[in-house]
Amino acid sequence: MTATLVLAAHGARGEEWGSVMRSLAELVRRARPGRRVELGFLELSSPALIDVLAAVPGPVVVVPLLLAGGYHVHIDLPSVIARTRPDARVTGQLGPHPLLTAVLARRLVAAGLRSCDAVVLGAAGSSDPAALEDVRAAARLLSVRLSRPVTAAFASAGTPTVDQALERIRSGPAPRTVIASYLLAPGHFHERLIASGADAVGAPIGVDDDVAALVWRRFDRAVVAGHPVSPVRPVRARRLPSLSLTADFPPPGGPGVTGASDA
Repeated sequence: MTATLVLAAHGARGEEWGSVMRSLAELVRRARPGRRVELGFLELSSPALIDVLAAVPGPVVVVPLLLAGGYHVHIDLPSVIARTRPDARVTGQLGPHPLLTAVLARRLVAAGLRSCDAVVLGAAGSSDPAALEDVRAAARLLSVRLSRPVTAAFASAGTPTVDQALERIRSGPAPRTVIASYLLAPGHFHERLIASGADAVGAPIGVDDDVAALVWRRFDRAVVAGHPVSPVRPVRARRLPSLSLTADFPPPGGPGVTGASDA
C-alpha cells in the first residue's frame, strides 16, 4: 500500500499564513497526481495534526514544513507521532537545502537585488544552537549562490539580531542592504523584517515548485529507508522553549517572550 504524505506545519493565528500552507499542500498534491497528501498543524490552526494522523489509514510519511531544527522538530512533533502513529516515518526539516537557496535567490531578484548590495538572511530565531546553525548553513549556501557574503540574522532569539546585522553592514562599503526572508509565509516575523529599515526585503519562500520538489525528496528518502526516520535529539533539548523557525506568529505576551515559532 502506498504511503500517505502528511505535511506537518506549526500553525499560526493569521489566516494568510494558513492560506499559504494550504496552497503549498495543494502544489505538492499536483506534483504527483493520485498520491494522497494531507496537511495538519501542531497548534493554533486547523486541522490538528493529531487528528489527521489518527484518520489516515495505512503507512504514513510525515514531512515537517519547518525550515530548521528546534523544539518542534526534535521534541514536539515526535511526541505527537509517538501518541498517535508510532508506525509513521518522520523525515527531517526542509532546510538547509539548495532548492530553498534557489527560491531565496529568486525572491531577492524580484525584490530588486543589485550586484553591489549586501545581503542578510533574516530568520525568526531559536533558543536551540543547532537550529541557529541550520540557518547559518542556509546563509552559506545563499552566499555561494549569490557570490557574495550573506549574514544570518534573527528577528527574535539568536545573534546577531537583524538590527545588529544591519548596523554592522551599514558601517561598511555596501550602498544598500537587502534581506532574504527565511520564512515560509507572511506573518509577524516577516513584518519585523520589513520594518527593520533594510533597503529591500524579499518575499517569504512561500508556494514554489522547488519547495514541493523538496518535500517529495524527503518523502522518497523515508520510503526507501523503510523504517521510521526520527529527528529526535538528546534529552537536553527538552529544556528548550517552543521556538523554531517555521510557523509565523508573535509569542504570547509579545515578540520577545519565548515560546514563539516562525515559518
